[in-house]
Amino acid sequence: MTPEQERWAEALAVERAHGEGTLAFIADRARALALQGDGDGVQRWRDIAAKFDELQAARLTIQ
Repeated sequence: MTPEQERWAEALAVERAHGEGTLAFIADRARALALQGDGDGVQRWRDIAAKFDELQAARLTIQ
């Protein structure tokens, strides 16, 4: 599995687990990692957020 495929899978898993609260959950994770000084972790969650945004945009296009 490529890193991009992993981000897609993570975005979908987070959405399934958190539904309407997905963006808040992602922001909280990124914020916590930033406070810990984990720049790589923050970037990973930013990438997951980008994939989640793409999912949302695709759904709007389909409707």
